[in-house]
Amino acid sequence: MHNAADERNKSEEVYWSKMEASVILPILKKKLAFLSGGKDRRSGLILTIPLCLEQTNMDELSVTLDYLLSIPSEKCKARGFTVIVDGRKSQWNVVKTVVLMLQNVVPAEVSLVCVVKPDEFWDKKVTHFCFWKEKDRLGFEVILVSANKLTRYIEPCQLTEDFGGSLTYDHMDWLNKRLVFEKFTKESTSLLDELALINNGSDKGSQQEKERSVDLNFLPSVDPETVLQTGHELLSELQQRRFNGSDGGVSWSPMDDELLAQPQVMKLLDSLREQYTRYQEVCRQRSKRTQLEEIQQKVMQVVNWLEGPGSEQLRAQWGIGDSIRASQALQQKHEEIESQHSEWFAVYVELNQQIAALLNAGDEEDLVELKSLQQQLSDVCYRQASQLEFRQNLLQAALEFHGVAQDLSQQLDGLLGMLCVDVAPADGASIQQTLKLLEEKLKSVDVGLQGLREKGQGLLDQISNQASWAYGKDVTIENKENVDHIQGVMEDMQLRKQRCEDMVDVRRLKMLQMVQLFKCEEDAAQAVEWLSELLDALLKTHIRLGDDAQETKVLLEKHRKFVDVAQSTYDYGRQLLQATVVLCQSLRCTSRSSGDTLPRLNRVWKQFTIASEERVHRLEMAIAFHSNAEKILQDCPEEPEAINDEEQFDEIEAVGKSLLDRLTVPVVYPDGTEQYFGSPSDMASTAEHIRDRMKLVSLKRQQLRHPEMMTTES
Repeated sequence: MHNAADERNKSEEVYWSKMEASVILPILKKKLAFLSGGKDRRSGLILTIPLCLEQTNMDELSVTLDYLLSIPSEKCKARGFTVIVDGRKSQWNVVKTVVLMLQNVVPAEVSLVCVVKPDEFWDKKVTHFCFWKEKDRLGFEVILVSANKLTRYIEPCQLTEDFGGSLTYDHMDWLNKRLVFEKFTKESTSLLDELALINNGSDKGSQQEKERSVDLNFLPSVDPETVLQTGHELLSELQQRRFNGSDGGVSWSPMDDELLAQPQVMKLLDSLREQYTRYQEVCRQRSKRTQLEEIQQKVMQVVNWLEGPGSEQLRAQWGIGDSIRASQALQQKHEEIESQHSEWFAVYVELNQQIAALLNAGDEEDLVELKSLQQQLSDVCYRQASQLEFRQNLLQAALEFHGVAQDLSQQLDGLLGMLCVDVAPADGASIQQTLKLLEEKLKSVDVGLQGLREKGQGLLDQISNQASWAYGKDVTIENKENVDHIQGVMEDMQLRKQRCEDMVDVRRLKMLQMVQLFKCEEDAAQAVEWLSELLDALLKTHIRLGDDAQETKVLLEKHRKFVDVAQSTYDYGRQLLQATVVLCQSLRCTSRSSGDTLPRLNRVWKQFTIASEERVHRLEMAIAFHSNAEKILQDCPEEPEAINDEEQFDEIEAVGKSLLDRLTVPVVYPDGTEQYFGSPSDMASTAEHIRDRMKLVSLKRQQLRHPEMMTTES
């Protein structure tokens, strides 16, 4: 079948490639002759030779005619040509030469030659040559006709506009399409030969011959896709002109089946598609074989590296570091190893995708090999990736362990620093705050130590699993070093924490004693303040002496209770100050109370005692004054002798005066300072009441001395 197609292609090539338009393109552009696509009444093609004023090159015209007459098929040529020689712009001798030349160029194919004469016909002397008499010698009939008479022989629709017809013809457009057609024909014919050679070479039985044939002719000289696209576009253009050429809007009218353009393009396209499909299959098979070999090579490269240098890199990395910096350095080294592995893992992903694609579209004989390669590659890569991940997790756990250990160490250092600094707080509140801070730091240390134990145990568990992928290497020594380091860090932190706890207990006791000390000092100072307030109240509000003996006795009783309260306050202050002395001795510090609070307490208490005694003297004198005055002022007929006793009146008067004098005297403290009871107005009011009572006693005395005064008053 292929040999028949090759023979057909070769015959078509001989038929269609006698002469190429691209070779004589400058001549064809001159439009010395053309086939407009018009037909005469016998369906013969019309060949037009437009002569011009310039001298026509007969050699070029001959070449043009040879080319044009090589285009139609033999069947079309058998119907003969009608040649229109347009001599309206030329001389008779040129026309004659052209007509005679037709005898040599196409004698058997010309059935009629129409010489279009100019409006002013040539001189009869010039045209004495009679073409009709030479018909037998020429082989065709020659007639002289004016342009407007051509329609007698040719239909107007088959004539171009130059001869008054309606047929549209664009020579350059036709020439361009002809160039495309011939280029496609030439390229497709050459491409068919190349593809046939390639495809036939791929069918040979010997693998060596197959490889040699494919290697020599594997790539065509032109792109088949481009040639096919050009052919389809050309065929589409030819078909469009065939069906639309009569509309008058297309420049080049076709010549139907006579030109055989469409059939040949279709045949070439069919042959190209057939050979190109076989060629694609050959390329696919070759590509698949090449791809399979490349995959095998790349798979072995990946496997050899991962099981060789990659595994050696991991075997050399076993330590976890003894600090954050050391662990970070190991992590950085591991990242470099991972980076190298990532490049090979990327190759693995690409290979896996390629293998999967081949498995989906592969042949039965390739499936087993592909699956084996895929399984081998996956096993090695997954094992190596697991080792990398395990190592990364181990280093991350070590980094976290060292980080927690460093944080805990810093916390212990901070706690120890607080414990080593002597406590010198200003008050109890600051001591409480410091104590709270110590407790918080100790609690934070407990939490940190617990976290360290958890991180350490997790790290130990990971290390214990490290031997599972050691490739037979004994890692007991390396693991023992790592385990000893982790356990040593945890034990050291436990001891440091225990020492800090002991120191915190001592500091806590001391600080609680200091809190008690400050509390005692504060309460003692408060006792002094309370005693001062009692003294101030005694001097400012305890000033009344009573209006009678009974009221004065009540005031005296209240004063004694008031003094008891002051005495209790003083005793409470003394006890607090004694406690501060004991606490200072225990804390080996100097209390502020011994030099400040105690003297203040004693001084205020002394002042209170003096003022209280003065208050008692005044109240006792007031009781005596009111009692005696009340006895005299009462009417007691049963005891006239007592009332008439002058001594009693003198005593009352003496007590009243003494009381009045005492009210004007201030209280004098040991330091020489003086203080009065109440305000002057308060003292004046009290003194006025005593004076009134003394006046009543004096009036009673006068009444007893002069009884008639009582009768008169009555």
